[in-house]
Amino acid sequence: MKKQTAMNRDWIATARTLSEALPYLQRYEGAIVVVKFGGHAMTDAEGLRTFARDIVLMRQVGVNPVIVHGGGPMINEMLDKLQVKSDFVRGKRVTDEATMDVVEMVLSGQVNKRIVAAINEQGGKGVGLSGKDANLMVCRQDDPELGLVGTPDEMDTTILHSMFRSDIIPVIAPIGMGREGQTFNVNGDTAAGAIAGALRADRLLLLTDVAGVKDGSGEVVTALTAQQIRDMTADGTIAGGMIPKTQTALDAIERGVRAVVILDGRAPNAVLLELFTEHGAGSLIRAE
Repeated sequence: MKKQTAMNRDWIATARTLSEALPYLQRYEGAIVVVKFGGHAMTDAEGLRTFARDIVLMRQVGVNPVIVHGGGPMINEMLDKLQVKSDFVRGKRVTDEATMDVVEMVLSGQVNKRIVAAINEQGGKGVGLSGKDANLMVCRQDDPELGLVGTPDEMDTTILHSMFRSDIIPVIAPIGMGREGQTFNVNGDTAAGAIAGALRADRLLLLTDVAGVKDGSGEVVTALTAQQIRDMTADGTIAGGMIPKTQTALDAIERGVRAVVILDGRAPNAVLLELFTEHGAGSLIRAE
């Protein structure tokens, strides 16, 4: 009897959660949400499965999700396995042609298709592509000393809008094309920000291995303006690896993204919590 009572409570709680989600489901119907997927969840089978299920649910309720993924650890592992030696400048790997071949193989092949397969296993229609497809992301060279590392310079999102109309979930590897036919490696966060900006997305969700942007006392700040981000960076509160993520957020907002959220991708159902509950997850950054 006690077990049955507990189960009834669980069912009632589930029904209440679904009911409370209604205004958020209505709010995001037809919205474009770009999700940068990376970190621990990419290499954890159950984490990937949960993420894929959440993305398929988003599509099912009328959201247009776009997945942009990274894959740094897998690239490093393959470079070591193939014994491709790399030079480093200021602590950053130089991407020569041999390295670029491996980067493209891992990102556009191994990693991209693994995410696509996970989405399709959950009943979605995932299709993999890179920034080279249909001139989605034309790049310029970022720094000649770093070789084939690119910065998005010109975006064409026509192919993505075609996919939205066909209920397809795009899964994008951060590889771009140069104007002279070169292939460029693009930072995953940077690529996600550029794509979100070109789409004028409602949300850009940056999934990381941290809970969000923290204040001086180490507490996660749930809501921030662009100016607060600049001030916290200037006084050193935002430091280290969080700086490029918050800079991506500022650049995306400047390009027309309504808001950017930096959240912990290791948390179960983090994307659904952020979009469809009043509590949200992580740190939400708006213009002002």
